[in-house]
Amino acid sequence: MSDESLNRNFAPYAADDGEDYMNEAQLAHFRSILEAARKTMMEDIDRTVHAMQDEATVFADPNDRASQESDIALELRNRDRERRLIKKVDEALTRIHEGEYGYCDNCGVEIGLRRLEARPTATLCIDCKTLDEIRERQMGK
Repeated sequence: MSDESLNRNFAPYAADDGEDYMNEAQLAHFRSILEAARKTMMEDIDRTVHAMQDEATVFADPNDRASQESDIALELRNRDRERRLIKKVDEALTRIHEGEYGYCDNCGVEIGLRRLEARPTATLCIDCKTLDEIRERQMGK
């Protein structure tokens, strides 16, 4: 599950004119998105663990064994990616609880509803994220 697909089952939040940023309705909307995503990912992890235990077969043919090991390695990489995303989701839920959700960690401005709809775990506004990506590219060269 990618960060962008966290909210795939939820309709975008429709803000009213003059509505306060990160009011109770908005926080409830994003909390439900994050909690649903966390639940789905935890179910996927449990399903993977059970499937790996059930399908723990030893193949005599080296090609079959290599194919099985490759499948397991791919599945474990996917689950590790989800584990890291669960950590981000948990951090976002903590920010909601502490009243810090929706505000940039660097400059403190509003991240924006549309950005949070696209990436509910976002911690940076678009300007700070852009600068961060520019710095990453410069350091990587």
